[in-house]
Amino acid sequence: MVDVAEAVSLAGIRVSVVQASSQTEHFDRNGVQYHFMPFGEAARSQPPAFGDLLRELAPDVFHVNGLNFPRHVLALSDLARGTPIILQDHAGRVPRFWRRAAMRRCAPVIAGIAFCALEQAQPFIKAGLVNAKTAIYEIPESTCRFVPGERDEARRMTALEGDPAILWVGHLDANKDPLTVLEGIGNAALHLRDLKLYCCFGSAPLLRVVQGRIKADPILRNRVHLLGQVPHDRVELLMRAADLFVLGSHREGSGYSLIEALACGLPPVVTDIPSFRMLTGGGRAGKLWPCGNSLALSEAVQAIWARSRSELRSSVRTHFEHELSFRSLGLKLHAMYENVVGRRYDASDKIRGQELDRPVLSS
Repeated sequence: MVDVAEAVSLAGIRVSVVQASSQTEHFDRNGVQYHFMPFGEAARSQPPAFGDLLRELAPDVFHVNGLNFPRHVLALSDLARGTPIILQDHAGRVPRFWRRAAMRRCAPVIAGIAFCALEQAQPFIKAGLVNAKTAIYEIPESTCRFVPGERDEARRMTALEGDPAILWVGHLDANKDPLTVLEGIGNAALHLRDLKLYCCFGSAPLLRVVQGRIKADPILRNRVHLLGQVPHDRVELLMRAADLFVLGSHREGSGYSLIEALACGLPPVVTDIPSFRMLTGGGRAGKLWPCGNSLALSEAVQAIWARSRSELRSSVRTHFEHELSFRSLGLKLHAMYENVVGRRYDASDKIRGQELDRPVLSS
């Protein structure tokens, strides 16, 4: 919430964040106004203070985080008629059939929806949950404050070893698919004899399975290190110390750990899913491999490790600066807001130089 708001503020936009809270507090921080207050529990009735605040702020656009709050969006529309409302996806899923009616009622009041990758909008469109006139935008979900650092010093501080040293940051669950990653890493280790894998993770429903897989494989036994949960600043150090970043996700709304790796200039070897394709520029920054394909992962690791190390890290950080930095994200959001406001007055809006049945703005 803070990073996105500050990115927008840096783009020259007045930003006010209104957050539901059990306590009431108002303050300014780094050019952003924050308002915490109780609201939102009732379907369409809101406390007077909430309406008073909206009238005082008089926003040109509402940016609502999340797709699954139709009652609240309708209430917002009632309180501020005529003000465009943009929703931003945060790993949302199409609801079950009996929960779709509320989203359909909400659809006509939504001016635009931002997804990390355009493809992620398709399930909602096919389910009839997006109005035909709603604009779809491709905007990264967030940015990151991590920066590159000196690799040897980071290795001294973290005790990472390996040539290459590969870092995993993600849950040990079926979606992240650690077993496929272990299989691919084991295959790559047959060709890269000094390879080591370090795994940071929070929740770990597959921990025992993963431990068993490592213990049973002599190739993995001394190469895979399960670090568990580590402090956030430690993750930045580990990313500076590592040579490659790996994830086996089958589905992600965005990919915060991938954004962090790109910020550190750490080359990613990640699955070919919509959000990862978008975040890596179609694999230009790193390597993509098909979900569940351990052999493809092995080949991707070997291929990327054959490239120039320093040039690779530099190109990854350059990609982050151009596409995912605070400045870049702020400019993309600025363009989205201007486009939505402009569409109120120009129904024949053109994007990419052609008329589209559904307006789309890509990053």
